[in-house]
Parts: sequence; C-alpha cells; structure tokens
Amino acid sequence: MAAPGGARRWPLLLLLFGLVHGASAVFVVKDGNGTACIMANFSAAFLTSYDTKNGSKSVTFELPASAEVLNSSSCGKGNASDSSLVIAFGRGHTLTLSFTRNATRYSVQLMRFVYNLSDTGIFPNSSSKETKTVESVTDIRADINKKYRCVSSKQIYLRNVTITLRDATIQAYLSNDSFSTEETHCEQDGPSPPSPTAPPQPSPTPVPASPSVSRYNVSGTNGTCLLASMGLQLNVTYRTRDNTTVTREFNIDPSKTTFGGNCTARLVTLALRSGNLLLVLQFAMNASSSRVFLQGVQLTMTLPDARDPTFKAANNSLRALQATAGNSYKCNAEERVQVTEAAFLNVFRVWVQAFRVDGDKFGPVEECQLDENSMLIPIAVGGALAGLVLIVLIAYLIGRKRSHAGYQTI
Repeated sequence: MAAPGGARRWPLLLLLFGLVHGASAVFVVKDGNGTACIMANFSAAFLTSYDTKNGSKSVTFELPASAEVLNSSSCGKGNASDSSLVIAFGRGHTLTLSFTRNATRYSVQLMRFVYNLSDTGIFPNSSSKETKTVESVTDIRADINKKYRCVSSKQIYLRNVTITLRDATIQAYLSNDSFSTEETHCEQDGPSPPSPTAPPQPSPTPVPASPSVSRYNVSGTNGTCLLASMGLQLNVTYRTRDNTTVTREFNIDPSKTTFGGNCTARLVTLALRSGNLLLVLQFAMNASSSRVFLQGVQLTMTLPDARDPTFKAANNSLRALQATAGNSYKCNAEERVQVTEAAFLNVFRVWVQAFRVDGDKFGPVEECQLDENSMLIPIAVGGALAGLVLIVLIAYLIGRKRSHAGYQTI
C-alpha cells in the first residue's frame, strides 16, 4: 500500500529552466506491513508544447506541493521484483517511476508521464482534450542498499516532454525504513557531489576562442525534425558582487554538452545542457508563408561572481535563422542573436534545418545576408579593377591614335 506523499515539504528551489521549482517532497511507497520499499525526494519541472487554435504553444509547469503517491504504486513481490512509484497531481496527471533490479544494482527502468490536455490551468486554450502518455528509459541507477543522489539538474526526454529533476534522492528496495547513508552519485555530479547551495560553476573566460562546431539532431515519431551544425557562444552582461558591470563570453563545449529535444507539427525544440547551464532553442514554422525560423531562446546559467548567481534570459518572439520549409539555412559568418539587453547568442558557421528534414541530409541551401555581402566585396573590387584596366586601355588606344595622326606620309 502506498503512503501519502505529503509527508514533508522542502523550501523552494530555483528551476534550471529559469522558473521557480515546485516544493521538493518525500514520496514513500509502503508494503502491506507498512514497511517502506521506495523513497524519493526531488522537485520536478515539465516542458512541453501543445496545439491551440492560434498555433503551437510551449508551457513549463512544476510538480506541485500537493502531489501525492497513488495506491497503484507497488513494492513488487517480496521487495525483490519490479516495483513502481506513481505520483499524481492536478487534473489527472501522473508521473510513474518503474524500478527493476539484479543482484548488485537497481534502476529506474522506465519513466512514464500521463498528462491531461483538458486541464485548462496548465494547458489554456488547448485544441485537444485528450489524455496523452509518453515514456522513456532512463540512466537513473544505483547500487543495491545505496541511494541514488543527483544534486545537479537532470533532464529526461520523453518524446515531446522534457522532465527536469533537481536535487534528487531516490532509493528502491530499501532494507530499512529510511534512506541509506551510502550513495551512488549521478554522472552529472561527478565523483563528489557538490553542495546544493554551491553547485559546480562555469569558469568565465574573458576572451574565449571561437566555439567548436558540433552537429545536433532531434527526432520524433515521424523521423528527424531538426538537423544542425554550429558553434554556440553566450555573451552575457551582469553585475558582480562588488557592483561592477561586466560582459563575458562563454563557449558551449560540445564535449561537455548533452542535448535532446522534441518535435511537434509547429514547434521543434533543441535543449542543450552543459554543467549547470541550460540553453533551449525553439524553431517555429509559419503555416501561411512556409517560413521556418528560430523563434525562442531560453537560457539559465550560474555565474559564481555575480551579485545574483542565477542568470536567466528568455525571448520567444525572435525571427532569426530564417529559411523556407524544406530548405536549410547556412551562414559561415558569425551571427549575433539578441535575446535580451543583457544576453546575446552568438552562432558560428551555422547550418540548420527544422521541419521537413529528409533523413540525415540537409535540404537546398539558403545563404545568409552576411555571406552574400561578403561575396559582394571581392566581386565589387574585381569589377572596379576591371573597369580601371579598361579605362587605361581605352586611354592608351586614344593616345596612340592621336600620335599616329601627327605624322604625314612622304
């Protein structure tokens, strides 16, 4: 039998998406004897998109403090077989963690999220009232008799839903009624987990070199919906602890970055995570003009020397990197996309195509204006030189003709 999930609530934490976390809570599943077999303590946020009469809309919402454990949760047979934690909230939304184990380790084999589009509090003006189910395998795992611990934000991509867990402690197949003192750390935290109040910080580099170019892709049920090859750099302005305004640049290092995303009919999302930095790029398509463009940029990062260490910037009304649907956008020159007055996204050697992607191949190329202008310069210089040569040649021929006219035949 599952115990109620409202045992205790923890203070509000900052959500990596740049919003406020729902309250972290301890969720407990108990067997028929009242012995706990699963315990989980985390806060969670959900990012997805849905269709309205006016087009696709993105929404982010958090697991509320009122979330509770359902009786459909299970300890399995003798606390030794598959078990599950089912958390319910809102109007028919459920988050399920299904556990499995072997002799030495246990894991969250499957994470499932069921959400009800008729919940107008979360999905206002939704054109659909159906209940949707998405699920995915996870890499959440730990040694038997140890708790899984992950202070860092961790994203799980379930088709068109991204779930972010923060400051998570999870343990299944408990040997007593409490978390173990020993723990298995998640990969994001590294060998020694950082303190929740002092997560690992990106090291600001005053003048970094150009960022490395990397290839990204996002796929959905109908195949690939995004192909991109680009180098990314963030330019942010903020006040330091001594009240000095500084502007610094941070490169997105592909070797330290994980990415994922989701596809819908009108919105393609690419989410990149590097340490405690999250960058979300959203591409939209205008149905009437068949133009595809970068519509939204959402950035959250931690700045260790800032007066307010959590830096957030978002803009969902951009029209950058535009191309016709079915074509790719390409630009060898550096492009600066202004997110806010304090944040710019610098894109290097970009080649991107969203929607109507044919497998892993880019479509016909539409060059950026910057590249076209750079091509005009040598053409203009060459034309000017050719004109100059022509003028000199004409002047020479005229002069020669005049010199011949000055002689008389004897």
